[in-house]
Amino acid sequence: MMNIKKSVKILIASIGLTTIVSAPSFAGDPAKSLLAPNNHSLILIDHQPQMAFATQSHDIVQLRNNVAGLAKSAKAFNVPTILTTVAEKSFSGPLFSEIQAVFPNQKPIDRTTMNSWEDERITDKVKSFKRNKVVIAALWTEVCGVGAVLSALEDGYEVYFVTDASGGVSKEAHDMAVLRMIQAGATPVTWLQYMLELQRDWARTDTYVDVTDIAKEHGGGYGLGIIYASEMFNAKEGH
Repeated sequence: MMNIKKSVKILIASIGLTTIVSAPSFAGDPAKSLLAPNNHSLILIDHQPQMAFATQSHDIVQLRNNVAGLAKSAKAFNVPTILTTVAEKSFSGPLFSEIQAVFPNQKPIDRTTMNSWEDERITDKVKSFKRNKVVIAALWTEVCGVGAVLSALEDGYEVYFVTDASGGVSKEAHDMAVLRMIQAGATPVTWLQYMLELQRDWARTDTYVDVTDIAKEHGGGYGLGIIYASEMFNAKEGH
């Protein structure tokens, strides 16, 4: 594996920066609205085959890629994560295998209610984490996403909704649901933005390798840029 410091140099060079910090530092305090590994929990709601079958707002292959990247990001930063399904045995099927693979020992909470916030098993878990921010991704956005987000907001949580790891039965249904959540006070994010917001400083070597590996596998053009920069560096160094 490439030396971490060399990898940091590659990435910083690839985005046009010329200086490298040796330890995490900020010119000032980061915004309190920013997500950090220790200030939030994540809820992944109803990422199941039958729910995906009717999802039309996003390409399903891309959506599954995005939610896998999101799950791996949470795991890399040790973010408390709740997995939940709806009517697994009778209708919707099991959790996406790529999510379950990230959390192999965690059994999803299977519900009957469309709004996961109405299930005490889920809200009790959220409360047990003692974190005031909640990040949510859901199928479908306009049902299971909206219900949980609006309910968490009214319970006093700061809520972030991962728009590209969620989807609705139409683009309009997804877009209007996201707009409704924003109007209620939720913050929209994307999965890659989420991961990089948690990393925030490339000198944080504990998660550097995990983050760049996730980006290479799931990050599209961004990941390809990291691979290209690494290859160019190796060629220059004669590796």
